[in-house]
Amino acid sequence: MKLGKALVFCASCLSAVLDGCGRNGSNVPGEESLESALTPLPVIEEAYSDRRSDIPVALKGVVDKVLRDDNEGGRHQRFILELENGMTVLVTHNIDIAPRIEGLRPGEEFVVRGEYVFNELGGVVHWTHHDPNGTHEGGWIVHEGRKYQ
Repeated sequence: MKLGKALVFCASCLSAVLDGCGRNGSNVPGEESLESALTPLPVIEEAYSDRRSDIPVALKGVVDKVLRDDNEGGRHQRFILELENGMTVLVTHNIDIAPRIEGLRPGEEFVVRGEYVFNELGGVVHWTHHDPNGTHEGGWIVHEGRKYQ
């Protein structure tokens, strides 16, 4: 599947999910809605191999490792998410804008919506929160039935 077509498909799925769950983040989409909104893994694999960045994604995975917060500039909660295909990405969740995910532990499953940025280690997913300025499409994290944005 070509990256452009997959991204258009993912964007329309995500738009439908966001419209269905409200933009204030109080509701969590159902399991079926989350599953249908996920970015196909070949899209992420291709983005990595082509060294592409600034790609909106929705990923499901398991926390591999919880890292210390990054307190330089805006504070970010950080963890490594392992995807179903074995690929790992660093998730950086801005805790100055969105609530901290309490009790984060390795082995827990998450769904993350944000923006993928290439790096040599697998990539980074950021923008996992709403945009207080309203100029960038917001993201979110769903953990244990709660939506953080």
